Amino acid sequence: MSSRSRADAAIGGSQNPTPQTAIVRWPFALRVLRFLLLGFARLGVGLTGAAPQFVEYHGALMICGFFGTLISVERAVAFNRPFAYLIPVCAATGVLALLAKATTLAGAAFLMASLGLAAASLWNMRRLRSALLAGIPSIAALSWGLGTLLWLANRPAAESAGWWLAFLVLTVAAERLELSRVAAPPPIARAFFVTIVIVILIGVASGELDQPPSPFLGTGLLACGAWLLIYDLARRTVRLGGQIRFTAACMLLGYGWLIIAGLELLVWPLHLTLFWYDATVHAVTLGFVLSMVFGHSLIILPSVIGLKLRYSPLLYLPLLLLQISVAIRIAADFSGWTALRSPSGFLTVAAVALFAVTIASVSGRARARTGDGASHLKGVGAD
Repeated sequence: MSSRSRADAAIGGSQNPTPQTAIVRWPFALRVLRFLLLGFARLGVGLTGAAPQFVEYHGALMICGFFGTLISVERAVAFNRPFAYLIPVCAATGVLALLAKATTLAGAAFLMASLGLAAASLWNMRRLRSALLAGIPSIAALSWGLGTLLWLANRPAAESAGWWLAFLVLTVAAERLELSRVAAPPPIARAFFVTIVIVILIGVASGELDQPPSPFLGTGLLACGAWLLIYDLARRTVRLGGQIRFTAACMLLGYGWLIIAGLELLVWPLHLTLFWYDATVHAVTLGFVLSMVFGHSLIILPSVIGLKLRYSPLLYLPLLLLQISVAIRIAADFSGWTALRSPSGFLTVAAVALFAVTIASVSGRARARTGDGASHLKGVGAD
């Protein structure tokens, strides 16, 4: 495999990126469905900040609604089977149910989505030919479902959040594990990865996110971030240029936040910190996962929406804003200076909005230039 092919494989976000020919075969209605699914997910997250009556559902909307739908759409595109789209449909239904405050229906929809995602991951074992690469995403999906059951049972928020965080971390880590095969990590590294997964699950099952100490969960998050930092090809591709470097930078920043989340649980005197739970959750969801979303967007979204998106160095600005917002949030939590939490939330929203606007404007101008050039050539040919 050429160095360029290796780089392209390293930055890929999905397990089986849909080829361009497959995108053309999908009917237009399916593209509309993808837009609607992502729109519903984003709507729910936006309302948690804009409407106070939805604040109590912030965690469920953010993790199950936004990230759950986003991951499910990406998985459906990767599986490239029509039935797989029932999974994000269930997740988006949960968003709509939560907005209507029908929590039981929402929980049932999220639970169905998690079970469907687990089953689809196991079904994908035929292509992957690896119990490890198919098993970990399935375990991650089941963690989503278990967290949802605890949420429906009105257990403490930290208990359900712990399983939901395991869902996010293990899903992303499993994707990067498959892509790490390009660099052929030694068998001992893969065995260590399995150990990390077990340690994380032990910590979550022990309810360590509910109150300190958190030796297993902290060690698991720290080790997972370190493993990805060492064996992921992003450490090499960040030396390249353009979109490849940007994606790799997003990956490395995300791994850094995962390490910080582990250190927060291990080193910081959490019993003296009022918002230690908030700091850990946002280090994972915003620092780690949202950085991954930024990095994968230019790869995954074209397969989802059927349009080619363009890279621009301007994308580093929203990425920088995101990192600053997470740093401010954690600093506010550890210092107890609650006045800083509102500006951090504003910066996060601004970073996401600026990222979307930058991609849309750059890609739109590129298509306009292509269209003008094609029209000009057509006229020359006619003459």
